[in-house]
Amino acid sequence: MGKLTVGSNPTPSAISTSKRRVIGDGMEVASDTSPLSDHELMGLAIEEARIGSEQGEVPIGAVVVVDGKVIARRHNEREQSQDPTSHAELLAVRDAAAQLGSWRLENATVVVTLEPCAMCAGLMVNARVARVVFGARSYENGACGSLYQLGSDPRLNHEFETVSDVRAAECSELLSTYFAGLR
Repeated sequence: MGKLTVGSNPTPSAISTSKRRVIGDGMEVASDTSPLSDHELMGLAIEEARIGSEQGEVPIGAVVVVDGKVIARRHNEREQSQDPTSHAELLAVRDAAAQLGSWRLENATVVVTLEPCAMCAGLMVNARVARVVFGARSYENGACGSLYQLGSDPRLNHEFETVSDVRAAECSELLSTYFAGLR
């Protein structure tokens, strides 16, 4: 289960047992209009990470959710584009802003399989994202708790709630398996 590091407790989604639907990784969830939980949303981000891995990218996936609806899903594209800024969460936030027609993502939650770096956390500050949920920690360059905490720095013009360690073992395993295959 994820650990809340900043802000109030997230509202868990109610799962109905009568109607079911299947999302990422064959996971069954309620088919009513209940919002997806952080755990379920991370399943979608993991699915994106796997797609990226199949394309030769480091397996990092992200989804952006506004008002309970997924409005963007992306995976890393740095190798494909040869663009060092093509991180999954940056691409997903760009798509979300385009979808909404606004750079202000004040009601958005960004769910990403790896703790955002300083570039991506800075983007989320500048986009006024409400929440960031991540899986695996990045002790080398994590900017949402491991090395820095840009989301709750009062010197900046915006702060966001951070939830860490959601399906962390699965997210870490994706990365470990990918890098082991390169050796």
